[in-house]
Amino acid sequence: MRPIGIGLIGYGAIGRVHALAYRAIPIHYGFRAETVKIIGIAGTNAKAVEAAAGELDCKVWTTDYHELLDRKDIDVIDICVPNHLHEQIILAVAQAGKHIFCEKPLAMNVLQGQRILAAVEKAGVKHQLNFNFRAYPAITRAHQLVEQGFLGRIFSFRGCYYRSSYISPEKPLSWRLSREVAGGGALFDLGSHVLDLIYYLLGEFDSIQATAETLIKERPLKPGSKEKGLVDVDDMVLMQARLANNTLGSIEISRMGTGITNGMKIEIFGERGAIRFNTEEPSWLEVFDVRDIDQPTGGMSGFRKVQAAGRFEGHKAPDWTMTPGFVATFVESQYKFLKAVSDDLQPAPSFKDALHIQQVMQAAMLSSEQQRWVSIAETLQS
Repeated sequence: MRPIGIGLIGYGAIGRVHALAYRAIPIHYGFRAETVKIIGIAGTNAKAVEAAAGELDCKVWTTDYHELLDRKDIDVIDICVPNHLHEQIILAVAQAGKHIFCEKPLAMNVLQGQRILAAVEKAGVKHQLNFNFRAYPAITRAHQLVEQGFLGRIFSFRGCYYRSSYISPEKPLSWRLSREVAGGGALFDLGSHVLDLIYYLLGEFDSIQATAETLIKERPLKPGSKEKGLVDVDDMVLMQARLANNTLGSIEISRMGTGITNGMKIEIFGERGAIRFNTEEPSWLEVFDVRDIDQPTGGMSGFRKVQAAGRFEGHKAPDWTMTPGFVATFVESQYKFLKAVSDDLQPAPSFKDALHIQQVMQAAMLSSEQQRWVSIAETLQS
C-alpha cells in the first residue's frame, strides 16, 4: 500500500478510536509506520486540539478544518463530528478533491444525503461510511453463507441492538439527545448499524412499520444541574420491516437496555438453515442446518458454534486465534504498569500474584500424577 496522509476532523470518543485504528494498521498488516500517517487534526477548541495533536504526534492542528483541505500531504479526510455538520464538511472535502471516511449516520435526512452523494460522485473521490460492524469475521462468514444459498429461501429475520447508556435520568443533555444536532436518537445512533447489517446480508428494504418512544423526556442541562431541558429524540424504537424480496423481519433498538453494555444480535431464519450472531460473543457465528441428522437420541440437529475469531485477511498480528478485542487488553495492561511506574503505585498482577498462579498449576500437575488432592502449600515443598 502506498503512503497515505490522514486529516482527522473531530477528536471526541469515536475520533480517538479512529486514531487508534490508524496507528495500529501498520502493525496489523506489516506496513512501515509511515505508510499510514495522521498529518493533521482539526476541532473547535484550540486548547483541546493542540493537546490532541500532541497525543497523535502530528504537528498540524487547527480550529479551521479548511486548512487541512489545502494540504497536499493529506489524501484522506476522516470525519468524526456531530451529525448536523456532516453535509457541510463533506461538500467542502469533496470540492477539495480529498477522499472521505465518515462516521455514521451519513446525514440528518434524505435530502442532505442526496446532496452529499451527488457531490462526491461529481468530485470523483473515494467515500465510505463507518459501518464497522460489517468487519466482524462472523458477519463476513454469515454473508458468505447467505450468498452461497446455505439458508435457502429466507423466511424472516430479527435485529436487536440494546445499550444501557442512557438509563440514568441524571445523565445530562448532550448533542446526541438533540434532534437539531443528531437528527435522531437510538435509531440514528444504534439502529443505523443494525439496519446496515440487514441490508448487507439480505438486501434492500421495501417498507417499515415502527414505534418510537422517549422514556426520559427531560434531563439536566449539565452534570449536577437542577435545571432541565427537553429530550426530543427517541430512546427506543420497535420496527417491523419488509424487504424488497418480500422477506419480513423485526428490529429492536434501545439505549435503555438495563444490564446490557453493548449488545447487538442478528438472527436469520431460512428453509434450509438459520444463523445468528451476538456481539457479546464475537468469535462465533451460530449455525443451524436442517440437513443434519435429526433423531430422537444421538442426532446432530441443533445450533452449532462456528469459529470465526479474528480472521482478517492480510493481518500479521493479531493472528486468527486471537478473539476480536484481544489487542486492547495489551494496551490496558501495559498502560496500568507504566502508570504504576510513573506514579509510584503497586503494579498488579505482581510477581507475588504470578507465583501463586504457578503454585496452582504445579498442584494441578501433582494431582494428575498422583491421583489425589494436593494443597497449594505442598507445592512449596515439592
